[in-house]
Amino acid sequence: MILRIVAIVAVLIAGVLLYAASKPNTFLIQRSITINAPPDRIFALVNDFHNWSVWAPQDKDDPTLTRTYSGPVSGKGAVSEWIGSGSSGRGRMSIVESQPPRNISVKVDFVKPFEAHNVNDFTIEPQGTLTTVTWRMQGTNVYAMKVMSIFLNMDRFMGKHFEAGLANLKAAAER
Repeated sequence: MILRIVAIVAVLIAGVLLYAASKPNTFLIQRSITINAPPDRIFALVNDFHNWSVWAPQDKDDPTLTRTYSGPVSGKGAVSEWIGSGSSGRGRMSIVESQPPRNISVKVDFVKPFEAHNVNDFTIEPQGTLTTVTWRMQGTNVYAMKVMSIFLNMDRFMGKHFEAGLANLKAAAER
């Protein structure tokens, strides 16, 4: 009887792992917000990693998070490395494209909680007296995320992170 239970559990685990392997190899998460501030004010908050502590969710949610900076203060080539004990983990990000005041692309390399390499694109579009900001992240859907996505809607889970960040960005830009 015990052997039969172990066999059933093994088959279920194998099924979950095989199903996870069939998930897409890439992912895309995107959220937008309208902010009552000029594009250049918003651009400055995103284009300089020193400003991220004001709005980035991981900086606000993990009090143990520390950042170091290298390269230019802002814009293309600016680098921030972080380490935290919470879900923020450890990693490095660098601005790989900066087109004032419209677009910023940030390459993000996570080391912990698992290795992952993503690109975050921020598009800043004036809409009359308002500005629409779109935060888009795309990257490789690593196997650990594929397994997690069986039990957790990753777009909804990560989307909450983006929504919080954009709300913080809005508050900071509208001050």
